[in-house]
Amino acid sequence: MSPTAPASNQTAAAREIAISARGIVVAFGEKKILDGLDLDIQRGEVLGFVGGSGTGKSVLTRTILGLIPRTAGHIEVFGQSLDAQSRRERRSIDRRFGVLFQQGALFSGLTVRQNIQVPMREYLDISRGLMDELAMLKIEMVGLRRDAADKYPSELSGGMIKRAALARALALDPDILFLDEPTSGLDPIGAAEFDNLITTLQRTLGLTVFMVTHDLDSLYTICDRIAALANGKVVAQGTIEEMLASDHPWVRSYFHGDRARALTNARLGNLNSPERLATQAPVRSP
Repeated sequence: MSPTAPASNQTAAAREIAISARGIVVAFGEKKILDGLDLDIQRGEVLGFVGGSGTGKSVLTRTILGLIPRTAGHIEVFGQSLDAQSRRERRSIDRRFGVLFQQGALFSGLTVRQNIQVPMREYLDISRGLMDELAMLKIEMVGLRRDAADKYPSELSGGMIKRAALARALALDPDILFLDEPTSGLDPIGAAEFDNLITTLQRTLGLTVFMVTHDLDSLYTICDRIAALANGKVVAQGTIEEMLASDHPWVRSYFHGDRARALTNARLGNLNSPERLATQAPVRSP
């Protein structure tokens, strides 16, 4: 199945492209991880990126961020080619990125406040007092208590680590937020709460979100579109309905497996429950 346009109020052609990747090739030694990958991330959307274990989902994120070199291909961010930028121009683009790595990647020797201030120290020339104020604002924004500011990562629960890392990702008020398995390791309640937080922040701040995930609940709940990776390429993309209709073998296996069917049936059951249908039944004259 070739990539399809999202079913939304605006067509893909009419929406601004935040990130455009064309012909991306990334290899480790003789092994190609990404092999001619093409993908557009539309401004203001939440794009879920799925694929089998070890297929290169996180590699694409790190390639866009410049952490892994590509051997071929072209990447544009808001219409600007990353290859054509000077060092200063690339830093300006990097400031528009916020990143939440899978395990949080907090510096163990720094407090939550200090972790959030790391990108501020790197990119901003502001006073310590202002940095403290901004750090507290981000802490509250992600739903942490103010007293979390002076705690070290070892004193935090898994869910708190995710939120602290998200606060750091938001430190510079980015335009694009990269999330690498954001609900990994969280219990179902914590994962649902984190999904709700992402949705709230995305809508409030107008973020573009690129989310690497295997969490079917997240794909159903917060993603506008989904892109599937297999054999080094994007093999299908679109809304959840379009992914369910895909005839690609891996995509069908992923979205029609036992776990996926149970989730789909549960959601359809909620939509067609007697209570919901009763509220939608037309009023009839006696």
